[in-house]
Amino acid sequence: MDKHTSSPQDFPALKNDTFLRAARGEETEYTPVWCMRQAGRYLPEFRETRAAQDFFATCRSPKMCCELTLQPLRRFPLDAAIIFSDILVVPQALGMEVVMVPGKGPTFPEPLKEVEDLLKLRQKVDVSEELGYVFQAITLTRHSLEGKWTLMSYMIEGGGSSTMAKAKRWLYRHPEASHRLLQLLRDVIVEYLVGQVAAGAQALQLFESHAGHLGPEQFREFALPHIQDIAKHVKKKLQAEALPLVPMIVFAKDAHYALEELAQAGYEVIGLDWTIQPQAARERTGHRVTLQGNLDPCALYAPKEKIGELVKRMLEGFGTQRYIANLGHGLYPDMSPEHVGAFVEAVHTHSRHLRTAA
Repeated sequence: MDKHTSSPQDFPALKNDTFLRAARGEETEYTPVWCMRQAGRYLPEFRETRAAQDFFATCRSPKMCCELTLQPLRRFPLDAAIIFSDILVVPQALGMEVVMVPGKGPTFPEPLKEVEDLLKLRQKVDVSEELGYVFQAITLTRHSLEGKWTLMSYMIEGGGSSTMAKAKRWLYRHPEASHRLLQLLRDVIVEYLVGQVAAGAQALQLFESHAGHLGPEQFREFALPHIQDIAKHVKKKLQAEALPLVPMIVFAKDAHYALEELAQAGYEVIGLDWTIQPQAARERTGHRVTLQGNLDPCALYAPKEKIGELVKRMLEGFGTQRYIANLGHGLYPDMSPEHVGAFVEAVHTHSRHLRTAA
């Protein structure tokens, strides 16, 4: 335990465990809710806090990350605090330069172009040294209160892409090198997630945000094995280090073709985007896992009354148990905080009513 920043035994007792109970498949009095990117630019206080700060400098400041993490909880009765960070700190830990370009987003000035470029990456990463600032932010946040293919895609494309053609070209032309890169990422991600639990994280979510660019065959060959390995190795290391076996969530956007496989990948919760019907997801996952999602984020542009209707319909589709309400993807910067509040309130209100009426 010396290499980690704190022990979970040091933290205050949890007062609201509804999210954790739902994730574990236990009974809840209402449906818990949180939002991807709930600490984000739609909040004026977020924009004010971040105004003069470089994005990755913010990520490296535990105090700043704690403040940004807590901001949405001060506004809304959310059931989970999601630590403010970014998945791109992982390739940074591997030695790659990542810059946030205004109007363009995250960019790699020197992306991986040839197989030989893999040798430029750190083959052995001291995660506590390279990413310790994230662990410190988690610990600070817990005390202040009284969370793969995506990585590979960004690393090779050199930034965002509508087709991921360069990354997919690697999969077809350099399958062995692709697996080597994915294994390198997997090893760092496992250490990173275990370190987060040691620092105080009570649940973990793995993003596979570009799964929609893969067909079923490529997903099963290049993504699914590493998704499974991450869950297996994280749980094994948590046990070995006598750390809590926290629930794990996998969110593979647009991977509706692989729901059955994801339900058996070793995760307690499957996150869903808005392109799949709740009833169909229940049937295909065989009620073996908790489901999370999946309101279309753009629904929050609707009037508040309409948001309430859509939430009620979503809850009726999923049911109020073994379910965590969320959007099908993250909040957008131009969304109204009032409408986010209406979404959260509607989930709590309608789920209590549906549970009472059942």
